[in-house]
Amino acid sequence: MNRIAWSIAGLVLSIATIEAATAQDGITPTTILIGQSAAFSGPAAQLGIQMRDGAKLWIDQVNAQGGVNGRRIELKSRDDKYESKLAADNTKKLIDEDRVFALFAYVGTPTSQASLPIFTEAKVPFVAPFTGAELLRTPFNRYIFNVRASYFDETERIVDHLARSGVKRFAIMYQNDSYGQAGLEGVKRALAKRNMTLAALGTVERNTTNVADAVKTIHAAQPEATIMISAYSSTAEFVRQMRKAGSVSQFFTVSFVGSTALAETLGAEGRGVMISQVVPFPWSPLVPIVKEFLDMAKRSGKVDVNFSSLEGFIAAKVLVEGLRRTGKDPTREKFISAMEGISNLEIGGFLVKFSPETHNGSQYVDLSMIGREGKFIH
Repeated sequence: MNRIAWSIAGLVLSIATIEAATAQDGITPTTILIGQSAAFSGPAAQLGIQMRDGAKLWIDQVNAQGGVNGRRIELKSRDDKYESKLAADNTKKLIDEDRVFALFAYVGTPTSQASLPIFTEAKVPFVAPFTGAELLRTPFNRYIFNVRASYFDETERIVDHLARSGVKRFAIMYQNDSYGQAGLEGVKRALAKRNMTLAALGTVERNTTNVADAVKTIHAAQPEATIMISAYSSTAEFVRQMRKAGSVSQFFTVSFVGSTALAETLGAEGRGVMISQVVPFPWSPLVPIVKEFLDMAKRSGKVDVNFSSLEGFIAAKVLVEGLRRTGKDPTREKFISAMEGISNLEIGGFLVKFSPETHNGSQYVDLSMIGREGKFIH
């Protein structure tokens, strides 16, 4: 082989090496690969399914219009069954094997906690997890971008609403893991601000519905209001058993519960249960982002309208905006800088703000209630 041939061969090899290195970060000339680990089977499956479906609704729309800066977004989803070890394993695979550009729309506190040291060490952005846990907010982590309000925000709103209504005896039923502990801490903080304490507390193990001990302890204390920090299956079982025992407590829970899944699981027994929400009411077309979501969901015919799918839709909007601002030659560092530049993004009535100092994009919290036939009241 002559010198020219060798030079050409070397040039081709160099180009191939550069392209391979770029592809390892989830970027090819035509695609951007995004990774997700969430529950798509097991007791919390509806949360992962709804979050993914809502996000895909917008991602598919963007792709149909040519993608972001000429690249289609591909979402690689892995099932973790809402189990920490599986989530950690999935995260390693998404980063090391799938070579994703960023991680997106994880579902759950314990699963996100297990993944945190992995994506932090790998310096991979972690965008819009479906959890309000403080451990993803404090201490500050430059790779995490929270789109939703925190559990501290949600529990503050719940306690404030109840305290203003004259409620003085509070109880809490919480999942015995980092999610439940985050909610417990939020409730305690909100009560302490008002010189109040819990009258009773009970726990349930993750991915179980063994609530008998919690029911016995909490019902004995006769609380006026009980705040529940758990998944929809165990929360529903707790409400059923408390009412069967004769409790007249008001029941409140936070957004992670999966509002539609809870209402469907409880059936007629769900009436009156109240839930804090971190996105607008998804059946209110007067809100621009909701109208857009409803129109697109109707056209697709494949996406159920609920709080979780709307959250996925909004989360995807933020992700796409960050990717768009990153430019035509994206790197993870450029993406982080672009996201930090989203200082006042108004998404059809939903405001998102990031900066180099804070990656907590929203403090929006609202309240909803399960009404007749499982329909929600705003």
